[in-house]
Amino acid sequence: MTRNAVWEGSEEEAAVRAVVKEVEAAWAENDADAFAALFDEDATLIGDAYMRGREGVRGFMAQGFEGPYKGTGVVVEPLEVRFVREGVALVFTRGRVEIPGVPADTEDLAFFATCVMVRRDGGWLIAAYQNSKATSADL
Repeated sequence: MTRNAVWEGSEEEAAVRAVVKEVEAAWAENDADAFAALFDEDATLIGDAYMRGREGVRGFMAQGFEGPYKGTGVVVEPLEVRFVREGVALVFTRGRVEIPGVPADTEDLAFFATCVMVRRDGGWLIAAYQNSKATSADL
């Protein structure tokens, strides 16, 4: 039995997947505080920029939600959750940014992402996140 099989389909996996849905919800509300609260204190996020720490994520997203991300949303689908050891999960996702009035199959809006999550104080937080552009055909 692999280590992943121990947690596959478990409450732990469900909790990790729930964080992905919380990302969607915080983005839909354009809520930088709720978005940043999903990240570990010393997390790293690489997307449109390099962000270090929860406060760095919060600051970047606050500017984004007041500017280019205002009124947008994201749809994110976990493709795989892999537990590398107790309290550490790799999450591989695909998704797209949703912009009102822009077709969902617009290629520049599609992405794949890798996320490292850690268990802290009874919950899961994002420790590292990085995304890459995808084509709409990939989605």
